[in-house]
Amino acid sequence: MSEKPDLSIVPPGSRDGDGRRARSERSRAQIVDAMLSLVSGGNMDPSAASVAGEAGVGLRTVFRHFEDMDGLYREMTSRLEAEILPVVMTPWESPDWRGRLRELVSRRAGIYERIMPIKVAANLRRFQSDWLMHDYKRFLTMERGGLYGLLPEQVREDENLFAALEMVTAFQTWRRMRQDQGLDPTQTEAVILRTVEALIAGVE
Repeated sequence: MSEKPDLSIVPPGSRDGDGRRARSERSRAQIVDAMLSLVSGGNMDPSAASVAGEAGVGLRTVFRHFEDMDGLYREMTSRLEAEILPVVMTPWESPDWRGRLRELVSRRAGIYERIMPIKVAANLRRFQSDWLMHDYKRFLTMERGGLYGLLPEQVREDENLFAALEMVTAFQTWRRMRQDQGLDPTQTEAVILRTVEALIAGVE
């Protein structure tokens, strides 16, 4: 068994530096947690001051860690993407495209429900931010690519059918049914799956 390092022989400056880094990382995490809490609680456009108040830090501390609100959105997005990546990368269980399409609907239901408040907040600000607009378009590309990759050629080449499937399995459809129509997550997933099944019913 390896011995624990003797901290008494570590230069004091090193311990101080490690402590400062740890405090800085904790402070940064607190700020991101505060942003997520505010957005999840319904504040779709939190100010830096409100984030600072929620995090229990000074406004200067927020801007010491994040140059602007875009930086905070980047950090928040990175954290969520790291959280959902294992779901996205999970191998398909079904051997055929129809089964995989059903799996896609189920996976996206969980993902969209998790990210909905953050996506709505970011979408509201995207016209004021080049980075958020770029991220919005990147997300659309990822959605389209994920769907395109599991469909057979005859469905991909049917532009109208592919467009309909893309629309019904997209985040915006999930958001509209959850927020505008007031359906719960189970109902929303069921409606999307029913629509998908109807769209592909005539495909051989």
